[in-house]
Amino acid sequence: MDDLNHIDQEIQKLMWQMRTETLSKMKQPFNVDEKSGRKDLVTTVDKSNEKTIVTKLRELDPDAQILGEEGFGDQIDKATGRIWLIDPIDGTMNFVMQQNNFAIMISLYENGVGVLGYIMDVMNQKLYHGGPNGVFVNDEPLIAPANLHLRDALVGISGPLLINDDHNMQTIARQSRGPRMYGSAGIEFAKVLTGELIGYISYLRPWDFAAGKILAEALNLRVKTIDGGSLSMLSSNVVLVATERASEEIIGLAN
Repeated sequence: MDDLNHIDQEIQKLMWQMRTETLSKMKQPFNVDEKSGRKDLVTTVDKSNEKTIVTKLRELDPDAQILGEEGFGDQIDKATGRIWLIDPIDGTMNFVMQQNNFAIMISLYENGVGVLGYIMDVMNQKLYHGGPNGVFVNDEPLIAPANLHLRDALVGISGPLLINDDHNMQTIARQSRGPRMYGSAGIEFAKVLTGELIGYISYLRPWDFAAGKILAEALNLRVKTIDGGSLSMLSSNVVLVATERASEEIIGLAN
């Protein structure tokens, strides 16, 4: 594998390239299809973005495996070796309905351990990136958010969890200063990284949380399953990212 710093610089360039291409594609007609139902959408932009990213990753790191949401990578069942995870449009419903509040995400894991994470907030022109050695938004370093209690801040909760009161989410929302709902894991992770939210809870697939997990843990945030367990990078689960204090409080209320 090439020098990690070189890889990092190339992926940052790729993320800005993907932002430019995505904004261009938004101005042109694109097709929208349903996957599992009318609330689970995929567009030709999701697919073309993933193909572009996969092609670049194959050039940069030919020995690595790739897991992409739209299936243009590899079939992976073990978290061994180097694995890139791609979410080409995170928040596709927002992309289609609002043309706002969506992200592009890429991450690198090695033997199940996070190495590099990237979240591009496309419309706000912000790239959250880094790893265990530091986290940045564009070129500015981020500092760890204050370790607040649940009662002192806003919390992000996905719509289905809150509406159905899964894991006592309505109680958790009432204990906070208020719930917020953005419809994109990447955007919500970014708001936790910057302290706008004390935490975020949602059912997530690996490509939804992989990048955010790396960045959050580098800023001393906790990323766990809702029952307090450790999170496997290849399994889907109800995921909680939060400050240490809020994480303990939310897990206590949820179980």
